[in-house]
Order: sequence, then C-alpha cells, then structure tokens
Amino acid sequence: MKIQILFFGIGKDIVGRNLLEMEVPDGSSVLDLKNQLINKYPAFKDLKSLAIAVNNEYRLDGFTLSGNDEIAIIPPVCGG
Repeated sequence: MKIQILFFGIGKDIVGRNLLEMEVPDGSSVLDLKNQLINKYPAFKDLKSLAIAVNNEYRLDGFTLSGNDEIAIIPPVCGG
C-alpha cells in the first residue's frame, strides 16, 4: 500500500523534504515503518527517539497502518 508521510525538524533534514510517498506492505505496523525508514535513511537510527503520529495521535510500535492514514514523523524535540 502507498502511504504519505510528513516529516518535521531533523526528520525533514534527513529525508530532504517534508512529504514523502512510500510503499509499505499491507498490514505494516508503526515498527515496520520505522525499520523501513532506517533502512532507507540510516541517519534515523542515530536519533534517540522517533515518535509516529497516525491521524493526529501518537501510536505505539504495534499499531497497524492503513493506506488512508495521515502519518507524521516527529523527531526528538529539545530546547529550553
């Protein structure tokens, strides 16, 4: 299935754009997506954390994605 992913912060810098269309197998989980991103963009593995929001809600690794989900990759945020 094709999904569209929005990237913010350093995630946008790693991918080189803020929106990416990606092909993932049907029934893919958030963890599957993270692993695919790390395989394609190894710099993601250097991040201490990587949150995934699906339809405006943070989701755990076991959550199953569907083709019409709005997916956002939210890297760690720091500041003061």
